[in-house]
Amino acid sequence: MGRTNTPSRRHTALIAACAVIAAAGGTAAAMTTPAGAAAPGCTVDYKITNQWSTGFGAAVTVTNTGDTVSSWKLEWSYADDQKVTQGWNADIAQTGAAVTAKNVSYNGALATGASASFGFNASYSGSNAVPATFKLNGVTCNAGPGGPTDPPDPTDPPAGRVDNPYAGAKVYVNPEWSAKAAAEPGGSKIAGQPTGVWLDRTAAIAGANGSMGLRAHLDEALRQKGTGELVVQLVIYNLPGRDCAALASNGELGPAEIDKYKTQYIDPIAAILADPKYAGLRIVNTVEIDSLPNLVTNTTPRPTATPNCDTMKANGNYIKGVGYALNKLGAVPSVYNYVDAGHHGWLGWDDNFGASAELFKRAATAEGSTIGKVHGFIVNTANYSALKEDHFTIDDSVNGVSVRQSKWVDWNRYTDELSYAQAMRAKLVSLGFDSGLGMLIDTSRNGWGGTARPTAPGARTSVDTYVDGGRYDRRIHLGNWCNQSGAGLGERPRTAPAAGIDAYVWIKPPGESDGSSRAIPNDEGKGFDRMCDPTYTGNPRNNNNMSGALPNAPLSGHWFSAQFQELLKNAHPAL
Repeated sequence: MGRTNTPSRRHTALIAACAVIAAAGGTAAAMTTPAGAAAPGCTVDYKITNQWSTGFGAAVTVTNTGDTVSSWKLEWSYADDQKVTQGWNADIAQTGAAVTAKNVSYNGALATGASASFGFNASYSGSNAVPATFKLNGVTCNAGPGGPTDPPDPTDPPAGRVDNPYAGAKVYVNPEWSAKAAAEPGGSKIAGQPTGVWLDRTAAIAGANGSMGLRAHLDEALRQKGTGELVVQLVIYNLPGRDCAALASNGELGPAEIDKYKTQYIDPIAAILADPKYAGLRIVNTVEIDSLPNLVTNTTPRPTATPNCDTMKANGNYIKGVGYALNKLGAVPSVYNYVDAGHHGWLGWDDNFGASAELFKRAATAEGSTIGKVHGFIVNTANYSALKEDHFTIDDSVNGVSVRQSKWVDWNRYTDELSYAQAMRAKLVSLGFDSGLGMLIDTSRNGWGGTARPTAPGARTSVDTYVDGGRYDRRIHLGNWCNQSGAGLGERPRTAPAAGIDAYVWIKPPGESDGSSRAIPNDEGKGFDRMCDPTYTGNPRNNNNMSGALPNAPLSGHWFSAQFQELLKNAHPAL
């Protein structure tokens, strides 16, 4: 059943084609052209994306509205003590207050209407005023007659969404991940696959450590889009006190820093996604993986409770943060929000399943959000649970003993992600979510192929030999989650593969680490979790089993060549 959306009222006023829009802290300035003068051929969008006491990050998009150019140079001057310290996607130089940004080899040619984006970090002292004037190839970028009036009402309901954003659309290929994959032996076989873009800290919005920022990705997406439809997959992942039951995936914000999450992280993302330039893209957001389920499974009185999770349950900042993100991002008509719903090996038990679904609804209706801001849910994000176990079902029994009583299933209601996703969808619809709710399944690392893949059920000597001999998922325990040995690439991304499933997706980019095997000092807020240590003998969450992790792993999100090769070798379907 398709969704219906109430159309937003139409706004007839448009921003003039040639304008400088400079935004910082919610301010904007535009220059005008004298009567009778020819309109200069450029617009410049300069946004401060992150600011602290001594520095800031900025994102700049220059659009050529004049004749085609083969190269470009953008110039501006600062009025205060700003000094550029690092840049990306442009060659940036500064002499005194004057700054020059020149194109690099791959973004010099600008046809009429085409744009180029770059970003930089800078220091400052005192004030940090936005530059008043920009010049492109010596021509001042001015505003044409008129100006922005009647801006879109943020309370208008989104319009124009399709039932399944993946239907009839290409999906964005992240060029940074693609290049890393292609550089690996055999990696060219999958380098063209679409993967998620992780905004896992505030600096990622502008682009951290030379990497592409959000605008750069969206501009590249417009290039890849051409005349058809294109989906861009983003991971919204920076809650205060993030992932309270783990350490490798902790984040930059402390448990109480909900205001920073809202104003310095979600608001800038929402502002970029709302740029009319990107209105033709379909933006799929995976919203805050892992955190909400922790409020069910890892808080008092559960034996797996942690003090950090108890803190996040008490202060409510996970629910507030998710609700705020859904509300702000879901107000953008081109955005499709999919909330993370864990995986069957986490929430598939009776005392977890219903409580989690009800918690998801609470978050979806917090901070002004509504269930209409949720387009669907995603399961198995960055996890390894098998898509479908073919050699046993939850209804099987051996010698009168149910499969649910096996050590592997351990009274779970589900044996795989497909059955869990479909059941969770039905539960959520029963709680009031749209009957057209769509599910996504992350299949980036759940193929479990290679020589260890069973080809038949296990021996029926006991329920354990039956399940263990036939299961595709070869983890030591369902609770193991970090850089798993023996894992392989799963189903390639595809649209509408099963009832209620919008798509199989690769949200976790294959080859990016889940966490480091040992403590590594870093400025990303990431701790050392023993579940990433191959010598670790476990804890109550994995029934005190070995971790099953690969050795010599780097920090989470960093490239892990050995894991990438493992995934290629054990891919199913095989490459």
